[in-house]
Amino acid sequence: MRFLKKILFAAALCTIALGASASPAEPKNGVEYETLVTPQATESGKKIEVTEFFAYYCPHCNVLEPQLAAWVKKQGDNIVFKRVHVSRDESVAPQQRLFFTLQAMGLVDKLHTGVFHAMHVERNRLNTDDAVFDFVAKQGVDRQKFIDTYRSMGVSARVRRADAMMQGYNVTFWPMIAIDGRYITSPSQADQGSKSAKNEEQLNAQALTVMDVLVAKAKAEKK
Repeated sequence: MRFLKKILFAAALCTIALGASASPAEPKNGVEYETLVTPQATESGKKIEVTEFFAYYCPHCNVLEPQLAAWVKKQGDNIVFKRVHVSRDESVAPQQRLFFTLQAMGLVDKLHTGVFHAMHVERNRLNTDDAVFDFVAKQGVDRQKFIDTYRSMGVSARVRRADAMMQGYNVTFWPMIAIDGRYITSPSQADQGSKSAKNEEQLNAQALTVMDVLVAKAKAEKK
């Protein structure tokens, strides 16, 4: 009887050990994410500000979009989610101005996924002003109103703000996600500890898991 109890006790210990080893490891600073040397100002008050640095032409941003959208929806009121379209060169400047014009007109939620679809499925590069104007007109947007906003000082200011944020957050590749002005991570970085991802969707899933941890961490630090 005592022998049987010892076997059962040993089996229970093994089960506990296996359960512990199966749990995901805590992401490490400098591996799966980084802490900014200089924290950046946020505007979300007590809520956690999450900012995606992305580009419409970026294929990795395109793949991430549906998974990120689902994650943001799941977070609900726990976060304030923002997007920043990064700068690169004049060949993609129309896409950046397209995003900030949609943002200024309150049309991002309506047309954001449509822009990705146009670029990565329909192969519409949207790399000229006229191509952008034609695209939005086909979506039912007032063409002249869009053009006026696109060429406005307000949109130019948003572009300059994006450039400043890229410098402040040290954004050199994308997609990159910033958590509350203090932490940054990305799909490729989130896999650095385990090197277990077999495809891009798995890379994205790991990044979202790291983001869960960072949101909780930032929230605890605000208390």
